[in-house]
Amino acid sequence: MDDAALWFQSVSVNLVSVVLVCIVLASVVQGAVRGASGSAQRFMMFAAEGVATVVSVIVAWKLADSLSPALQSWLVSKKIAIPNEEIGFFRQMAYTFVTGVRDFPLLRIGTLFVVVYLACKTILIRVWLFAAMRTGLLGAFGGGGRTWVSSGVGGAIGSLIGCGRALLLIGCLFVYTAMYPASPFTKYVQSSGLYMQGATQVIAPVGGDLLASRLPVFAKAVGEEFNHILQRKYEVIDARIPNDIAEAAKQITASKTSDEAKARALYQWVGSRVQYDWDKVRLYEEKRIWKEQTPEETFATRKGVCIDYSRLYAVMARAVGLDVKVVTGLGYDGQGGYGPHAWNEVYLAESKEWVPLDSTWMSSGGNWFDPPGFDKTHIRGA
Repeated sequence: MDDAALWFQSVSVNLVSVVLVCIVLASVVQGAVRGASGSAQRFMMFAAEGVATVVSVIVAWKLADSLSPALQSWLVSKKIAIPNEEIGFFRQMAYTFVTGVRDFPLLRIGTLFVVVYLACKTILIRVWLFAAMRTGLLGAFGGGGRTWVSSGVGGAIGSLIGCGRALLLIGCLFVYTAMYPASPFTKYVQSSGLYMQGATQVIAPVGGDLLASRLPVFAKAVGEEFNHILQRKYEVIDARIPNDIAEAAKQITASKTSDEAKARALYQWVGSRVQYDWDKVRLYEEKRIWKEQTPEETFATRKGVCIDYSRLYAVMARAVGLDVKVVTGLGYDGQGGYGPHAWNEVYLAESKEWVPLDSTWMSSGGNWFDPPGFDKTHIRGA
């Protein structure tokens, strides 16, 4: 987005204003071509669709919020479990989505919102069309050849439609600027006089203050949940626990009785037995070739990078009954910056808490099993 914003800023004319003007002019031309009767029909359709959209949004928002607990309870009652076997791509996607809807509230509400919105809007539009056809409302504007007067009236009606379309675009841009106030593109959008006029005189009075205050918080929550959903995929694709990995995990933890003791033993084993695969890193950095590997391959070769350490640890932990997550984000690089990284979180029943661990960094030395200040070197969800 930064590159696009720089390109926009290099153009002397504000392209946001140009687009808004073109939307209105195109609608005027369409209205003139359709004439008065055609434009009047189109205006009625446009107005009806606008009303249906607003009503559908309100209904969907209310119903999604109220239906969410019932949907969650229903999905929980189904006791959906990811099978301990090889499953295809589409089944992986299905399990990821269904369990995500069950476990993540924003995804659940968002899914319900889309379904209810589409159903409600479709019903309202069909009812309106049926009523308009039965009453002859649409046909009331028919007849008459195209004259200069008809084209003029059509163009005037088209200008109203164009203004409505332009306001829809301004509304979308207003949402973006509220969610990303520091973005270079936001500054460019706000430099458009036409945008600012529509945003301050129409959008802001209707609900701008609420959007500006709530959207950044909502966007952050959506981003965090989206990252949780992306991490869910590792639970799905690594659901099958190979026999050799399961046996090794049981032997490693055979003398351990607590969750913490088991988790530490596996952390030390993975961190000390697996070697960091610098060849894999160079292959990606130099040729942009990513070598995806399964936990079984990491276990067999004893080589991998952070995501491979984390996936292997997760499979071994689940083999001995531990609840574990693969976490992706940023890790401190030791030189003042951060880079893409992966680690784990494991649940300890004794203390009833999730604790972080990094078996990749353990292989380089130091204690990275729930040390103080772990969150200063590891940033979730990047």
